[in-house]
Amino acid sequence: MDDDSAEILFIGNATLLIRYGELTLLTDPNFLHQGEHAHLGYGLLSRRLTEPAVGLEDLPPDLDAVVLSHLHGDHWDRTARRGLDRGLPVLTTPHASRVLQGAQGFRRAMGLRTWESHTLVRGQSRVRVTAVPGRHAFGPLEKLLPPVMGSVLECGPATGPARLRIYLSGDTLVFEGLREIKARCPGLNLAVLHLGGTTLPGGKVVTMDGGQGAELVQLLQPRLALPVHYDDYTVFKSPLDDFVSALEDRGLGDRLVDCPRGARVTVSAAAEVSRVGPVRAPAL
Repeated sequence: MDDDSAEILFIGNATLLIRYGELTLLTDPNFLHQGEHAHLGYGLLSRRLTEPAVGLEDLPPDLDAVVLSHLHGDHWDRTARRGLDRGLPVLTTPHASRVLQGAQGFRRAMGLRTWESHTLVRGQSRVRVTAVPGRHAFGPLEKLLPPVMGSVLECGPATGPARLRIYLSGDTLVFEGLREIKARCPGLNLAVLHLGGTTLPGGKVVTMDGGQGAELVQLLQPRLALPVHYDDYTVFKSPLDDFVSALEDRGLGDRLVDCPRGARVTVSAAAEVSRVGPVRAPAL
């Protein structure tokens, strides 16, 4: 790979393994098996319907950091908590960092407030991770759910400008504050969108459904859009086809990145995509 491209393995749910140059990042680690239950708080459980493409034991040993959008059991599960190196940097919300540093012993968990950044460097490669706005719910329900962040990864050579910008939405709904992402981070090459229309008891929707996902693509205008987080748990009610149809209705179908669970894609700054998969091990 060159300075203009990143390789992404879609493991499942919102879990990606991203390799840019000499750096390797893991997002929202969820390695529960099919049939196991994720804890979503207040006694709410959701059963996993799919199997992750690879296991925690299959990850490369040279992980540089985890980017964690928030502290829910389908994004940071008991398998990750028990199996990940407690010295691994975890870039996340201030709320999640306090829990990880305290009760869970992840001493290098770092809380990023909105628009705060942390830069990772290995060899000749650099990734700057910036926390961007996200809201898991509106009204009183927002206070019952953990704070969530989106992230922008600005990738480039260690001594040069960013060549590739990747947006990770986190479990957000569409709201006015997301417009600031486009203003501050123009020229997004790829948007990774947490979809699924997650629906809680009582009918409250707390992640984007397919229509909202397409609305966000239209708002931010990334060159490419990679859907994740849409069919792995029983609380997801909006399937991938909803997003695909909504993109096509808005004339944005050519931005879709087709990357099923277990596949790898290489994404370039020129909006070129190549796919390899499915795989059983992350040959990154």
